[in-house]
Amino acid sequence: MPNRINTTGTTIGTSGLLCLALMFSVTPVRAEPAEYRIDPEHVSVAFLVGHAGYANVLGQFLEVEGSYVFDEETGALSDIEVVVNTDSVFSNHDDRDDHLRSGDFLNSRRNPEMTFTADTGARTSQRTFEIAGQLKLLGVARPLTLQATWNKSADYPFGRSAWVMGVSARGTVMRSEFGMSYALEGDLVGDEVEIIIEFEARRQ
Repeated sequence: MPNRINTTGTTIGTSGLLCLALMFSVTPVRAEPAEYRIDPEHVSVAFLVGHAGYANVLGQFLEVEGSYVFDEETGALSDIEVVVNTDSVFSNHDDRDDHLRSGDFLNSRRNPEMTFTADTGARTSQRTFEIAGQLKLLGVARPLTLQATWNKSADYPFGRSAWVMGVSARGTVMRSEFGMSYALEGDLVGDEVEIIIEFEARRQ
C-alpha cells in the first residue's frame, strides 16, 4: 500500500518525494567564463598626441590582435592581452609614418610589438570596467589603466554565426616614461598620448 501523508506529517508519499527531488535537482543555468578573441577586421587602436600646440595628430595601428576571458553573468574579466604591430602605424602622412617607425619614436625594427596585458579587470558598474595592467613599449613596461565600456553582446547579424561582444576603452600614457623623448622640448610633440581602443570580439 503506498505511503500517504498522515495527520502528524511524518510520512511523505511517493509523489511528494518525486516533487522534492525535482526541486533540488533543478538549478539555474549560468553563463561560464569564455575566451574572446578580438576580430582583426573590427578593431581600432588609435592615439592622439599634440603637435606644437596647434592641434592633435590622430594615428592608429592597422594590425592588432588580442584575447581575454569573460563571464557575462558575473562580470569576471581576466587574462587580457592586446598585441600591436608597431610597423603598422598609420597617420595619413607617409613621411610622418616613416618617422614614427624610426628610433625617435617606435623603433619598429628593434621593437616590432607593443603589448598591453592585465591579469584581471574590476567591474565599476553594470557596463563599465577599470583594467589596471601594463603597457610594454620599446622594451620598457609601465602601468596603464584603461577605462572600458561593454557596449553590447549578441548574435552577430552579418552572415557569420557567432556571439560577439563590443568594447570601447580609453587610457593615457606619457611617452617619455618609455624613453621616447624626441621633440619634448618646447612641446613640439606632446608627451601625453591619449589611447583610443574600439573592437568587436568573438566568443570561442
